Amino acid sequence: MTTTSQIKQRRPPLQWLKNWLLGPRLLTTDAPHQTISKKVGLAVFASDALSSTAYATDEILIVLILAGAGALTLSLPIAIAIITLLAIVTISYEQTIHAYPNGGGAYIVARDNLGEYVAQVAGAALLTDYILTVAVSISSGVAQITSAFPSLYSSRVVIALAMIVFMTMINLRGVKESGSAFAIPTYFFLGITLFTISVGYFRFFTGTLASVENVEAMHTVAQDLTIFLVLKAFSSGCTALTGVEAISNGIPAFQEPKSRNAGNTLIVMTAILSFMFFSITFLAGQMHAMPSHLETIFSQLGRAIYGKENPMYLALLGGTTLILIMAANTSYADFPRLAALQAGDGFLPKQLTYRGSRLVFTYGIATLAAFAAILVVAFNAETTALIPLYAIGVFLSFTISQTGMAIRWWKSGKLQPGETSRQIASELHYDSKWRIKLAINGFGAVCTFIVMIVFSVSKFRDGAWIVILLIPTLVAIFLTIHTHYKHLAKALSLDSFGAPAGIRRHRVIVAIGGVHRGTIQAMHYARSVSDDVTAVYVSLDPQEEEKLKSKWDRWGNGVRLKVLESPSRLLYEPLLDYLQQIAQQRQPNEVLTVIVPEFVPSRWWHNALHTQTAFFLRLGLLGLRNIVITEVPYHLGE
Repeated sequence: MTTTSQIKQRRPPLQWLKNWLLGPRLLTTDAPHQTISKKVGLAVFASDALSSTAYATDEILIVLILAGAGALTLSLPIAIAIITLLAIVTISYEQTIHAYPNGGGAYIVARDNLGEYVAQVAGAALLTDYILTVAVSISSGVAQITSAFPSLYSSRVVIALAMIVFMTMINLRGVKESGSAFAIPTYFFLGITLFTISVGYFRFFTGTLASVENVEAMHTVAQDLTIFLVLKAFSSGCTALTGVEAISNGIPAFQEPKSRNAGNTLIVMTAILSFMFFSITFLAGQMHAMPSHLETIFSQLGRAIYGKENPMYLALLGGTTLILIMAANTSYADFPRLAALQAGDGFLPKQLTYRGSRLVFTYGIATLAAFAAILVVAFNAETTALIPLYAIGVFLSFTISQTGMAIRWWKSGKLQPGETSRQIASELHYDSKWRIKLAINGFGAVCTFIVMIVFSVSKFRDGAWIVILLIPTLVAIFLTIHTHYKHLAKALSLDSFGAPAGIRRHRVIVAIGGVHRGTIQAMHYARSVSDDVTAVYVSLDPQEEEKLKSKWDRWGNGVRLKVLESPSRLLYEPLLDYLQQIAQQRQPNEVLTVIVPEFVPSRWWHNALHTQTAFFLRLGLLGLRNIVITEVPYHLGE
């Protein structure tokens, strides 16, 4: 009878720690209950867009200052132009959400309307964007901390990496749990920021708004104020639009009715984002804030409004830091889901479709964290250095999505009333408003395409060239993976597969490193499989060889013993050569099985005290073709 203590011993190592960190395992039937409300959805999917207000104004001013302080007055008109573009994109995605109630990101829309190759371009752009979102958001959050505590500036990379680890652990607990955990920080940020803006407006209208002082402004080489410089500032500020698509990607995570809840959340997010972005840019201009590598615009506004020693100033920076960290959560929600979609279609490794113990895509979350950490280290957690890589993927996915939707409405208009047409991810039917919807999505596609071109040209030498090369490289990798899976499916297909030939002979070879209980158990198993059994021992020491032969005479039970001499003390190579020779002499319909005995200690950490010969031998044997490898474990007691 199996005892309770035996059951505990069989649990995976440190299972209790995993349960404590990630929570107990969820059943597959729990998946429908892991949805979120609109309030939590705003925290999960809108935090990326809302957090962009913490650095979008900075990015506009950093470019304009190149033409002198007088050029900073253009920041507000540029912000208004960006808000107009935001409204166009929002209306376009509102249509997408209702057309694709099960999720309508650029990848799905492109696959449905533009074909496989364009869909992979969209997937590459989005995956790149999600990785950069984590790196940029975390780095910007660290910048808020170092603005308040300059002594931590030299430790910014370590702090950023610690934040990535924290975000990863929280998201591995599940979408519902991570959303609930991050809702409070998101709403705290909204509350403290809107309150600060209100105080700023009050002081502006009452004539008591102070100017920012003691700012170590950026040292720049003076340039002429040209259209190109203005467009460059506009493209930098367009980082405020990042994260808009997240809600359309995350529709399945919302409670029913999913489309309506997701659409309402998108509209609320856009309204809040537009107001905050306009207000921060306006107040920055009125308070003469200056772009600085050492202090963010948020910090300057808070310091001028509250004073540096005021707890409200620290609360503002604390809330901003939190929302920037939470912004990374948008990527943690969408990257694994998109990666799983592409993996399910055969363009990424199938492991990315695996749902872990908490019903989240574990491998996708880990992959996102790893690549984001690499970027943070490579760019020293500098937000400005990462921004040029950021928005190209965003606006490329915007353009593809809106183009796909425009084609969808055009095809809808070709149908007769009541007629339907089944597509890959949706059902298309006649829509009497197809012309106006096509115009909206078409106009949105043109606008986002222009911004993408402006960004690519203006930021090319600043690092945008990396993404321009990276996206087609990723697409090539996706197609290579897809080709492999297609060939694998063809090789494993039973369509032209005849009946397998019968086994005429089954030869078994047991690789032994000594004569002990584990060896004897493996021999018993081998003889139950076949009567043709040979034990093979690689001799490294003549004295040990004699001892083994002596034991084998007693315990070998008549099984043949083959000793392979190894004067150069090679352990695996002689055995592998011997097996190759046996394999070459094999007759038709003959099966060769290699059995590897392995003892299993009672404590997992005991493995570190042994050489793991069976493990390395098994790795070597895997390289041999048409050979069956079987491991026979022997469990040790206390």
